[in-house]
Amino acid sequence: MTAADVGHLIRRQRGLARRSQMDLAHEIGISPRHLSFVELGKSKPSVGLLMKIAEHLDLPLRERNDWLLAAGYAPRYPETPLTGPALSRIRASVQALLDTHDPFPGLAIDRQWNVQLSNRAARRLVAGIPEDVRGVPINIFRMALHPAGLAGRTRNFPQWSAYLLRRLDRAVVRTQDPRLAALADEIATWPAIPERHTWGHLSSDEADDPVLSWRLELGGEELSMFSLLSTFGTPMDVTLSDLSIELFFPADEQTETILRRHS
Repeated sequence: MTAADVGHLIRRQRGLARRSQMDLAHEIGISPRHLSFVELGKSKPSVGLLMKIAEHLDLPLRERNDWLLAAGYAPRYPETPLTGPALSRIRASVQALLDTHDPFPGLAIDRQWNVQLSNRAARRLVAGIPEDVRGVPINIFRMALHPAGLAGRTRNFPQWSAYLLRRLDRAVVRTQDPRLAALADEIATWPAIPERHTWGHLSSDEADDPVLSWRLELGGEELSMFSLLSTFGTPMDVTLSDLSIELFFPADEQTETILRRHS
C-alpha cells in the first residue's frame, strides 16, 4: 500500500465523522495544510500522527491496524481469539454477567452481530429456529429479520426491524466488511423488508414510549423488552474492541412474570 491509501482511509473516516479538515487539524495540533497533504498522499504520516488522528475520530482498533498497514507500518493491536487462554478470564467474567442477568436474555456479539456468548434465557428465545435460519454462529440480524426466524413472532416488526436495519446499514458503511454487505444484500430480498437504500432513514418512533421495546411472542404470550448495549471501556485487543454486550430487560410487569416463570 502507499501513503495515498492511508490518506484515503483518513479522509473517508473524517467524512463519516462529519469533521472538517480545519477543526480536526487544530484538535490534533497540526496545520490544515499538513493534514491535507496526508489525506492527498503527498505526505506520509508518522505512527504517532496516525494514532492521534484515529483517537480523535474514535476509530475502532481493527481499523487502526488497517491504517498502520496502509501506511507501511506493523499493526499495533493484537486480535486474540475469545476462546483462547489469554482472554479466558475476561470471557468467564462476561459469561458470569450474562448468567447473573438470567432469567432475562443477555448475549455478547461481535461487530458482525454474531453471538459469541449467551445466557439460558437468550437461548430459550431462539429454540426451535432452524440452524440455516439462525446462522453459524447465530447472527442477530439474520435471526431477527428472517421470515422463518423471529420476524413472524415480533409483534411490532415494522418498528423493531427499522432499528435493526439502521444498525446494519451503519455497520456496513463503517466497517466495509464484505460479509456484512453480502448479508445486507440477502436480507433486502426477504419479505416485509424495505428497499435497501432507505435503511439509513427508517424511523422506529412509537408514540409516548421512552425507549423502543421489542414485542415478541413466546409460548402464546407476548413479551415486551428493551435492551441495553454496552462495550469495553478500555480495550487494547481487537477482539474485545469489537465485542458488545446486549442485555434485555422486561418493559412491563407481565413480561417479568413470564420470564421468571420460564426460568
